[in-house]
Amino acid sequence: MIDNVIRVTKEFTFEMAHALLEYDGQCRFIHGHSYGLAITVKGKPLKESLHPKDGMVIDFGQLKKIIKEIIVDVFDHALVLNSQTPKENIPDGSELFHKMILVDYQPTSENLVGDFACRIKNSLPEGLQLHSVALRETGTSYASWCAEDNGE
Repeated sequence: MIDNVIRVTKEFTFEMAHALLEYDGQCRFIHGHSYGLAITVKGKPLKESLHPKDGMVIDFGQLKKIIKEIIVDVFDHALVLNSQTPKENIPDGSELFHKMILVDYQPTSENLVGDFACRIKNSLPEGLQLHSVALRETGTSYASWCAEDNGE
């Protein structure tokens, strides 16, 4: 059998709110999205006859566990704000704002997808490479990160 490199993709959904600091449009206000996230990894399928993972690049369940732990469970139903947001504009102590994440960047889809790519690359099992990450913000808009575009 040919020793092929195969790409495997797993999709996720989560809800998240954000606001864009100093933005000149409506997105400067807190608002939310139903995000779609597609993660594509690449590698060679395992070739071990009778092994439970024979023929797999990665078990979809293992990929799901990794992405849920480092992305979905962290960002789902969170409010994400730029850490430079003036402190008087950030509610403090209210249970409504318990799951707030302050990031060191403008929380646009472009920056989020880059952040997610970094988190994922550092969490993949040996022998797997992150190929791409796509983050869908609306039904018609998404940002994507691709390894080859970033010298990887």
